[in-house]
Amino acid sequence: MADHDRIEGAAKNIGGKIKEGVGKVTGDTKMQAEGKADQVEGKVQNTVGGVKDSLRDKA
Repeated sequence: MADHDRIEGAAKNIGGKIKEGVGKVTGDTKMQAEGKADQVEGKVQNTVGGVKDSLRDKA
């Protein structure tokens, strides 16, 4: 079973990509930056979840 952090991180990453895309289309640089930040946060959270999964698999 995948760790909750991995699922939530993937969702944040996808949401950030959408937000960044909307920001590009509308010319909203603040929204673009927020989207990029959400993507980074999602990737970090996904990585943390992957580490948790790896540790759980070894136990």
